[in-house]
Amino acid sequence: MVRMPPIATPSTLSASARRTAAPAWLVMLLVCAGQFLVVLDVSVVNVALPAMRSGLGLSELGLQWIVNAYVITFAGFMLLGGRAADIFGRKRIFVIGLALFTVASAAGGLAQQPWQLIAARTIQGVGAAVLSPATLTILTTSFPAGPARTRAIATWTAVGAGGGAVGGLVGGVLTEYLSWRWVLLINVPVGALVLTGAALWLAESRQGAARRLDVPGALLVTGGLGLVAYGIVQTETHGWGAPSALLPLAAGLVVLAVFVAVEARTKAPLMPLTLFRLRSVSSANAAMVLAGAAMFSMWYFLSLYMQNVLSYTPLQAGLSFLPHSLSIVLGSKLAPRLMNRLGAKTLAISGAVVSLAGMGWQSLLTVDGTYLGTILGPGVLMALGAGLTATPTAAIATSGADPADQGLVSGLINTSRQMGGALGLSVLSTVAASQIAAGHGRAALADGYGTAFLVGAAVLAVSIALMVLALPRRRTDLVHG
Repeated sequence: MVRMPPIATPSTLSASARRTAAPAWLVMLLVCAGQFLVVLDVSVVNVALPAMRSGLGLSELGLQWIVNAYVITFAGFMLLGGRAADIFGRKRIFVIGLALFTVASAAGGLAQQPWQLIAARTIQGVGAAVLSPATLTILTTSFPAGPARTRAIATWTAVGAGGGAVGGLVGGVLTEYLSWRWVLLINVPVGALVLTGAALWLAESRQGAARRLDVPGALLVTGGLGLVAYGIVQTETHGWGAPSALLPLAAGLVVLAVFVAVEARTKAPLMPLTLFRLRSVSSANAAMVLAGAAMFSMWYFLSLYMQNVLSYTPLQAGLSFLPHSLSIVLGSKLAPRLMNRLGAKTLAISGAVVSLAGMGWQSLLTVDGTYLGTILGPGVLMALGAGLTATPTAAIATSGADPADQGLVSGLINTSRQMGGALGLSVLSTVAASQIAAGHGRAALADGYGTAFLVGAAVLAVSIALMVLALPRRRTDLVHG
């Protein structure tokens, strides 16, 4: 989630907008459709990855950029998108973000070269980062405070979870019966339909006071992450001492250092560094970066294992992910209730331990694995643990901040998860590729993917240790750090 702006009052809406306001159900339908597309595209490509690789001749390491190009730009520009919606108008930014996302989807679906597909996914991520925050702020400004707004936000959250849950199945169906290209092209007619509805029926609103937009901050953090991820990938081919790996790594670290310097001096920073003086904010975000680095790649490697090693069709792979998807939704739904009984810190640690058990189990991948014996059990544990961990970690982060900063800190924790996931995918893909290169055939692939899960489990163990040592437990700790 992104920072939730002050609720629009009648003075912030034009008279014509008030007279022509759309029915509440139509507003809900339009913004939830936009959010569904954004979340769907995080997961829908996973099942199509082997088909993309064979269709465009992608390398094992190049394949991860189909995912990372989207995730890095999505994470890097998400907070900027929320600010832009406040300043320039929620409807306008919604339309711009969705138009960019739709055009980029068409370009990706029609790509003839790997770089064209990666470039399209990069632009898609920017469009998603602009679009997603606007969907939430439109809801909060369209529904009055109280039960109506609570139901609207709950529906928005459920649609987001549903997009992630059905992504594998949708990707499997489209790839199996049409082509991997339709994983992206399907966004075009849906996006065009939602764009038309948004232009006709959504009312414009914006936050009254103008603020600066920290575009340099968004560009710096995105560029720094991209360079670091690229440098990590280069180490597999050229080694850690090669200039082709060291130069982008060093450049990425320098760019991230410049980002920190810019954020410390700008009047309206994208990421206020003073928030990280709070123990709750700094420890929760650090733990989430590590947890995201370990957990995010689960779907990526399982999809490759099922199709490249076990010879599943895309549809079979998509159907195989349904229990995993239901488990992460179940964990997310159970988390608030369990948090009241166990406490946020205890639940965050417990959920991460459940995921750790699943990752350790999943690292035992073999060339002759079966769905019931190799995929289902560990996959359900990893997904359930991920669902149980996210909510209490976010709750700890936001509990330590002032009420005015609650939305911003929520956006930071989500950004940390995405950034950790992007860097983790780069590291784990490099580890897997190195292991695969040492062997031959499907057995080498199974060993490589299993090693990635094992290294991911080690990263998650570090996250758990950080949670135990650094996350505050008592409410006084949450408030005062």
